[in-house]
Amino acid sequence: MSGDPFVSVTVCVRDGAHWIEGCLDSLLEQTYSSFEVLVVNDGSTDGAEEILARYHDPEGANGTPVRVHHQPPLGLSAGRQWAVEHAIGEWVAITDIDVRPEPDWIANMVAQIAPVDEQERVVAVTGRTVFEQADDLVSRLRSVEIAAKYRARPRRTSLANGPCSMFHRASLMEVGGFDPAWYHAEDMEVSLRLNQAGGTIVYARDALVKHVPETGARHFLAKRRRDARAHVRIVRHHPKRRRQGPGFDFLGSSTMILCLFPLWMAFMVSVFPFLVGLYTGNMTIDRSALEHWEGQVLLVSIVALLVHELLLWRGRLGVVNREVMRSTHHGKFIAMLGVRRLTFLWSLALWQGLLLGCLDALLGRNGHKR
Repeated sequence: MSGDPFVSVTVCVRDGAHWIEGCLDSLLEQTYSSFEVLVVNDGSTDGAEEILARYHDPEGANGTPVRVHHQPPLGLSAGRQWAVEHAIGEWVAITDIDVRPEPDWIANMVAQIAPVDEQERVVAVTGRTVFEQADDLVSRLRSVEIAAKYRARPRRTSLANGPCSMFHRASLMEVGGFDPAWYHAEDMEVSLRLNQAGGTIVYARDALVKHVPETGARHFLAKRRRDARAHVRIVRHHPKRRRQGPGFDFLGSSTMILCLFPLWMAFMVSVFPFLVGLYTGNMTIDRSALEHWEGQVLLVSIVALLVHELLLWRGRLGVVNREVMRSTHHGKFIAMLGVRRLTFLWSLALWQGLLLGCLDALLGRNGHKR
């Protein structure tokens, strides 16, 4: 494919030795020929260094040049910035070590760099990530939710997703690249900066990568907590009134999930004075209960929960919940209880993340400016 731009593909790894071969072998099987691979070992202690040594081939004696860089555990953003600074490609692609790009991933992104009209100045192309499923509720929920996000995605988007994107290197450097101080959501941060500078990020549906199944509730909730924590920095650095380009189109179910925890807490709090009223004889379980403030507050909280429950099963998240239950190997009732428990814990994790993010802002840490 002579004449096509040279692409530098970057991937970082920390203690992901068991994923290295799957990711790098997929990259080396790309149909696009004009590219190199830069791997950053971010302080791994699980034997990743020995595996990466087998792939290190800076001159490309075996075909595609592969450069391996070892650094202390400085974080994903620092690793990506090193790769961007040392890349020789006109375009820099990023992916994750737990991702398996399809053979035509790079080729399909390169095919979208030409603008379709005079308004577009393409500075990034983002592909589509398919989360594979395992035999557990978490991986099915994650897979279906991500698929639902992509179905509604327009050509011009606000986010170049970390597992499957490509940036015009000069444009990325002009906006500062990846700040090593950032805690998570570095892909969103640089995307908003590129949009703010007048650039266009386009979605290439056929540029496909497959993500290993995301299993285990603890792992899932830790990631959602981290997402929410980083989102505080994003909103603080890029308030809505100052944003340019498309609005956030990849939030998915988070807003609806966020409401779940406070609604249940309000219900629990409103039940207590109602029960006290019944115990003391001030109220009875009939229409007269609504004449007391305790009964009125309880009724409002019940109605709010019912409305939210309806939206939870009829809106975008409802599509996710129904598809998860449809694909379960267990009974529908058990699956429903599992979904309800997971979504409640998900809501709690989001609130924990938001509180941690606010604390980061107060202390001026993890990429926040005082």
